[in-house]
Amino acid sequence: MTDSRRHIPRTDALLNDPRLSPLIELMGRGRVKGAVQAAQRRAREGEISPADVPDEVVRSLPGGPREVINATGVLLHTNLGRAPLSAPALDAIRGAAGTTDVEFDLETGRRARRGRAALAALARAVPDAEAVHLVNNNAAALVLAATTLAQGREIVISRGELVEIGDGFRLPDLLASTGARLREVGTTNRTSVADYAAAIGPATGFVLKVHPSNYRIEGFAATPPVGELTGLGVPLVADIGSGLLTPEPLLPDEPDAATWLRAGADLVTASGDKLLGGPQCGLLLGRAEVVERLRRHPLARALRVDKLTLAAVEATLTHAANPAREALAADPAVVRRRAGDLARRLAEAGVKAEAVDTEAAVGGGGAPGVGLPSAAVAVTEDLAGPLRTGDPAVVGRVEGGRCLLDLRAVAPHRDDDLFDAVLAAAVAIGVAACG
Repeated sequence: MTDSRRHIPRTDALLNDPRLSPLIELMGRGRVKGAVQAAQRRAREGEISPADVPDEVVRSLPGGPREVINATGVLLHTNLGRAPLSAPALDAIRGAAGTTDVEFDLETGRRARRGRAALAALARAVPDAEAVHLVNNNAAALVLAATTLAQGREIVISRGELVEIGDGFRLPDLLASTGARLREVGTTNRTSVADYAAAIGPATGFVLKVHPSNYRIEGFAATPPVGELTGLGVPLVADIGSGLLTPEPLLPDEPDAATWLRAGADLVTASGDKLLGGPQCGLLLGRAEVVERLRRHPLARALRVDKLTLAAVEATLTHAANPAREALAADPAVVRRRAGDLARRLAEAGVKAEAVDTEAAVGGGGAPGVGLPSAAVAVTEDLAGPLRTGDPAVVGRVEGGRCLLDLRAVAPHRDDDLFDAVLAAAVAIGVAACG
């Protein structure tokens, strides 16, 4: 009897199969090749027939963004989606994917406030806020505030806080797009309360205090704290950016919502997908009268979050642990031990690797200049490309002719996946023996 497994299509033949061409164009040759090899293994083990290999490749490559193991050492990497969600948040998203009570009261059978459970969880997390609201990101929170409170009026802001928020988007342009006018005060490095006071007049909509979360000004520099800007006779809107709701001992210089609200801010805005560890969204926290005005503005409808985001926010706030917080609080000694174990395993498998001390960063526009002790597995630079195109993709950082796979942002349960990915990449370029 002929063994049908001997007729498994060759890899090069499959990669030239017209059925796979659209996938290669959409997802890249490296990812499709990985799926091809996985399907071939299933055929060799008798799980599928050789004739079904192309169809199995198509079935195994769902659409959507690719999974990436973040070994860059940047905990909240904007290009990699910032905070990874917790297991409870993922479960909540799956539960909310179908029909839900997002805007319906099951007890009364009547319409209810949209996302009330998520909003209640946010209110519990920040009791200093009289009211809370959610929009689809922090930029949207600022746009809603500017449109509601200062359209056709002035926003008073320090010249040292006119930040660029990424991808070429600049805060002054964002605010001006709402129809508000910016009244710049002070200088790049020094602004006083008197500068703000002198600029306030009948045309003032509000004072905006922005935490420069992605850069630092050092040396001959000064800016008044939030508490000194609360008695100027106009609302004070304060953007903390990073999403800390309460003080974080590991980041003592990073502002948090509770502290700025207690200091007198009328409205605090923040991101949900940074240090909070949740999905992308914008948090609005503050005085009830201000938040309600924003919530009832027609623009709020265009900026509202969907049911999946609401579910993830509620779960993130309800469960204290999440990957972002765990990475931030990781014990450097444990990270070093993991790096040593992984480097040893790779060396035993024939891959040149060593454990090295590194310095990780918060990222995501948070805690600029703050280094976090970490450790990485250093492999040869030529593995960086194959790792990025593998399945799962692994993104490290290239320094000094080596590819560093920093483990601070890699969950411990992914160490085996990282080992497999490095070994597969080494086999692919011929620097390790197969098997």
